[in-house]
This record gives sequence, C-alpha cells and structure tokens, in this order.
Amino acid sequence: MEIVYQSRSEIDPAVASELGARRVDLDELLAVSDVVSLHCPYGPATHHLIGAEQLAAMKDSAYLVNTARGPIVDEAALAAALRDGIIAGAGLDVYEQEPTVHPGLLDLDNVVLLPHLAPPPSRHAPRWRCSPRTTRSPCSAGTSRLPP
Repeated sequence: MEIVYQSRSEIDPAVASELGARRVDLDELLAVSDVVSLHCPYGPATHHLIGAEQLAAMKDSAYLVNTARGPIVDEAALAAALRDGIIAGAGLDVYEQEPTVHPGLLDLDNVVLLPHLAPPPSRHAPRWRCSPRTTRSPCSAGTSRLPP
C-alpha cells in the first residue's frame, strides 16, 4: 500500500521511510488516493479546503473521511458529488453547521454520518457522558434508522 500525505511540514524522514510515506501536494493526493482522510485544524486557510473542484479531482472510486472540523468540507458540494457518483462515498463525524447536517446528505446510501465522539480534554472528563444511543449503534444523523 502506498501512503501519501499533504502537510505544511514534512514528517520525520525516519518515520516516513518506515511507513513508506511520501509527501505530495494536495492536487496529487486527491488524484491518487483511494481514501482521503482529513486531519487538519480549521481556519481561514482550510475553510472549504475540499469543495466541488477538489472532489472532481478525486477518483470516482475514492472515499472522503472528515473527522477534523466540519467547515473544512463544503457539504453542499459533497452532497452533489456523492449523489452524482463523482466519488464513491464519505464518512463524517463533524459537520459544517453543527449540529445540523446538510439535508442533501441525509438520504444518501453512500455516506456514513456519526456524532463526533472525541473525548474532551481530561479536565472535563468527569463531566463528560456519551449518549447510550450513540455508543450502542451508529445511526444516520437525524433519523433512527441504521446505516445499510
């Protein structure tokens, strides 16, 4: 398996060598990846980092996973790309207008929508409780039906 990544800074060369990872620009990453997993901070430079143009640059067999921050992905463009077969599928646990999910994503069979379950910083741990509904079984956002 080839691993490519895009980052503002290069990872430790020893780690890259051990993993067989190669740093590329975003355009190449989108063009060659089977799965694009986003792990970047949100800010003006990453707002809608993934939009219609970037989705069109991906393989039609590719999957997009966003567990970073919702506004990094243009959800309207993602819904259109999924509906039109531009990409094969997506997995999201963060949303552009949290807690609201773009309505175009709700009825698609090629997207998995989950609540963001990252634990808070440890200073909040005693107060944090996960909903039993989210821990028992993942459900499509806004409905009580299980994903296919």
